[in-house]
Amino acid sequence: MHPAELWSPLEKGAVQCRLCCHFCRIDDGGRGQCGVRVNQGGALYTLVRSRVAALNVDPVEKKPLYHFLPGTRTLSFGTMGCTMACTFCQNHELSQPPRHGGQIQGQTVTPETLVEAARDAGCASISYTYSEPTVFFELMRDTAQAARGAGLANIMVSNGFMSPECLERLSSLIDAANIDLKGFTDDFYRGVCHARLEPVRRNLKRMREMGWWL
Repeated sequence: MHPAELWSPLEKGAVQCRLCCHFCRIDDGGRGQCGVRVNQGGALYTLVRSRVAALNVDPVEKKPLYHFLPGTRTLSFGTMGCTMACTFCQNHELSQPPRHGGQIQGQTVTPETLVEAARDAGCASISYTYSEPTVFFELMRDTAQAARGAGLANIMVSNGFMSPECLERLSSLIDAANIDLKGFTDDFYRGVCHARLEPVRRNLKRMREMGWWL
């Protein structure tokens, strides 16, 4: 476990997570909806700060981004866990088990080893992807900072349901994003994805204002 960021203490040892727009209230010993942030003794911890469950070198077009660094390779990685529970998820083996108490799997990494792997593979960027990068915010943020120092671009493939505070902390680190808009009605988001549409719409607008390639 690693101390988490973006949370506030509440009464009786509970905490409120401020990472995504669920804003989970988590009692002592409990986990948030993502399944990878746990309250222990009135403090919030992340279970995926150094546990990467998927790691590959891909063409950037596979993200898919067709006009951002075209023809280059990107180091893609992700952890277990997600802020949504879409009934059609193609990566459910990664995204959903933690929500149901499943074991957190993956290989141990550091931001430095990820950047080194990207450079060794001749990549022009690092992509935070596969599950939902919001849930591994601390690892993504630290890796993005290291990548920036190494001259690599940062790409986020996300459902766009992060909190405004989380988004602002990433504003100067992310260069491009592919936001997976799941549908066009709030009923669809609530019934199929167990989330809401408006935060995603608001975040898309803010990303454009920040100058991210969308």
